[in-house]
Amino acid sequence: MDDEVLEEEWSIMYQESEKVKVLDSTTFRKPVKYIKVRKPLVLACGRTAKDALDLMRECKSGCVLIVKGGALVGILTERDLLLRVVDAGKDLAKAKVEDFMTPEPEAFQPDDSVAFALNAMVVGGYRHVPIVNDKNEPLAVVSVKDIVNFIADHFPDDLLNLPPRPIRRTEEREGA
Repeated sequence: MDDEVLEEEWSIMYQESEKVKVLDSTTFRKPVKYIKVRKPLVLACGRTAKDALDLMRECKSGCVLIVKGGALVGILTERDLLLRVVDAGKDLAKAKVEDFMTPEPEAFQPDDSVAFALNAMVVGGYRHVPIVNDKNEPLAVVSVKDIVNFIADHFPDDLLNLPPRPIRRTEEREGA
């Protein structure tokens, strides 16, 4: 191989290695409005747990935001439905969402950082956090999955080029 060609190839490889993808605190200081999210599912107070369950099932979502006069007053998750309604033996068709929702959930504004939302999820054990405007009207819901996708978007080539299953090679027998 010609020395010039080899030198050019090394130069290209060196330049590529210089483009290191960094996932650091700067990434997490970005506003939550940069996370790809879906519009929130919203139900008014007075609706039933069955209404909430049907809406979540239809839209394949894990939560619904409860509003009164357009403003956020609570969040009802699939976990709430399971543990507070079904497990308690309540009738889904008669149970009102406001009786089983988490009232006044911690909510964020579009310009709040991803770090704040992630911290709330970790500390509070939440899988979903609402995003609201200045009038406390729901704009979006950020889920743990949304944050994982946000992180994964920083490494698309690295993740998309992985084999579907990890390759595990062991010389010694594992297990019993």
